Amino acid sequence: MTVRVNVTLLVLALGSGACVSTTVQEVREATTGIESGESVVVLGRRHQANDQTEDDFVSCVSNNLGNGRDKIGVMTQQAFVDALFPWFEPRIAPLSTGDLPELVSQPLLAEKLSSTGVRYVIWIEGTTERVDSTGSMTCSVTTTGFGCFGFLSWENDSSYEASIWDIRKGTTVGKISSDASGTSFVPAVVVPVPFIARVQASACGSMADQLKIFINNKT
Repeated sequence: MTVRVNVTLLVLALGSGACVSTTVQEVREATTGIESGESVVVLGRRHQANDQTEDDFVSCVSNNLGNGRDKIGVMTQQAFVDALFPWFEPRIAPLSTGDLPELVSQPLLAEKLSSTGVRYVIWIEGTTERVDSTGSMTCSVTTTGFGCFGFLSWENDSSYEASIWDIRKGTTVGKISSDASGTSFVPAVVVPVPFIARVQASACGSMADQLKIFINNKT
């Protein structure tokens, strides 16, 4: 097993002045590779309302994998869930890639899974949360117009881990984690001017880039 830690990146959001810090880590447990006609599917934890990976993050990673340099064939989460109904519906879906071996041992499901052309199941867990906020702002309407005064700031933290399960080998071949944090702020002297840290988007882009490298078995 090999462990690789990527350098922490500081991303300055263009035109916003908000800074995002992103760290990506990779653990490889087996060799990988993908052939023409094979694809991947990105799934998020969907069991409990307060313990779900956001669908927009799953879609973001999926879209990034299927576009740009070294793009990979991708089956969308919804198409995969529909094709394998009812095994991946939220009520009975597996909780992690560790539950997949027992699930795909069922002949009917194994047959349906093979027909999708999916080689890797990428299972993402994690969320983006607001971890701190400070400041206040007051807005009012007067005879001379509308105005706001004050200063608001908040910090968001994105923490996600992707487990990659190789259907052909029937085992987890590695994990990639992506963590991003950033502070957004809104100063207001008459007109509020937001400076937003795109924390979730940064975590998504970094994870997708590393997944491309991992699956294509590039160093």
